[in-house]
Amino acid sequence: MARQKDPNKEPGRIRQMWDVFQMTRRYDPAITWVLALVVIAPIAAGLIVALLFSRENILGFVLYIIVGVLAGVLLALIVLGRRAEKAAFSQIAGQPGAVGAVLKSSLRGGWIGTEMPVKVSPKTQDAVYRAVGRGGVVLIGEGPRSRTQRMVEEEGRAVTRFLQNVPVAYLYVGPDADAVPLHKLAGAIRKQKPVLRKPEVLAVSNRLSSLSKNTLPIPKGIDPTRVRAPRPR
Repeated sequence: MARQKDPNKEPGRIRQMWDVFQMTRRYDPAITWVLALVVIAPIAAGLIVALLFSRENILGFVLYIIVGVLAGVLLALIVLGRRAEKAAFSQIAGQPGAVGAVLKSSLRGGWIGTEMPVKVSPKTQDAVYRAVGRGGVVLIGEGPRSRTQRMVEEEGRAVTRFLQNVPVAYLYVGPDADAVPLHKLAGAIRKQKPVLRKPEVLAVSNRLSSLSKNTLPIPKGIDPTRVRAPRPR
């Protein structure tokens, strides 16, 4: 009897890569030719080097070819990962919470960001997000700049009053021509000039957590008009 497939079993690594490729190809049709070029170029380079330096050495000839193949596969995986991430972010660009998804999944280099915003407009769903790293504090406005700039700057003044010696940078993700594209947001945050040491980053993040108590994000399913600020003790 044929074995029945377990529906709860996770797909294998090759199947996962194939699914990622298929998803990416729907939003990036050029990915097939890009990957082909990325794989072929190192193999061709390995073949040329092998012909130049190991034409009479069979073992060396084969090793150069193998190195070329491995380099091509590695580069293809890197390119596929980046293009897949870009394709995934293009699907959520413009939706509320898109910036939070980037901060949760793509923020690296010692930066600390949260999926939830620190300030939300109940009427427009525009939001302000915060990231803390060696570059200081970065506030990100999600939505048209004409609506989010005031919110971002208000949050920036609050952060500056709370942490006077920590620089605050502003970024905007939205429909404006000068806005940061969603898939480039993590890179734009990491470009901030380092001014803090690693232990200071965690300390600043913890201190700002108390500031967020006054600007809590609105939970899903809660009427914004009935949300009350916590009473001081």
